[in-house]
Amino acid sequence: MNVAIAGGHGKIALRLARLLAARGDTVLSLIRNPDHADDVRAAGAGPVPCDLERADAAEVAGKIAGADAVVFAAGAGPGSGTGRKETVDRAAAVLVADAAERAGVRPFLQISAMGVDTEPAADRGEVWAAYIRAKKQAEDDLRARDGLDWLILRPGRLTDDPGTGTVTLAAPYVGHEAVTRDDVAAVIVALLDARDVRRRVLELIGGDTPVGEAVAALARDAQE
Repeated sequence: MNVAIAGGHGKIALRLARLLAARGDTVLSLIRNPDHADDVRAAGAGPVPCDLERADAAEVAGKIAGADAVVFAAGAGPGSGTGRKETVDRAAAVLVADAAERAGVRPFLQISAMGVDTEPAADRGEVWAAYIRAKKQAEDDLRARDGLDWLILRPGRLTDDPGTGTVTLAAPYVGHEAVTRDDVAAVIVALLDARDVRRRVLELIGGDTPVGEAVAALARDAQE
């Protein structure tokens, strides 16, 4: 498989690249900062400089042409203001989806966030509200597209603890517990392989079900 990852220097993205490369897949990681290229190469991926806040859909489509699937793992990140929640968490997601359609890459997995189906609590502040609204708008855009075989994955609170290999993965709502970034990456790999599991919104937290079994259960449900 040839997988393009938008936001390729992120913590989940680097873990995902390592897993894919370790099994022989080709990974192209779109990165904003060329200084991150060595980190991406160390993870087994090919760095592709591309500033998603400045590029247009035609440029991005050219960079991901030939991919078998696209993973949108970009995010403005902690410390960013409301403006970058708009330009990265919403606009860049829409841009990459546009590019995938142009390039004819139908499988598209977008990492989103829990809590997007409710109005943000006033006491969380304007930056949090901007983030949640941006993620919701990006989801709404993706769900309206007929040209992509999309998946939306909403992880719980992310940790850098070692992966457990067991999760809870289901349609909303599964709670707000934590999940390791290792396990998120492992679930993404399994979902990329599960071609019957598409056009679904899924939530992910730590749990007791092995990753393979959790994804296989979704595939069985899709066939019934």
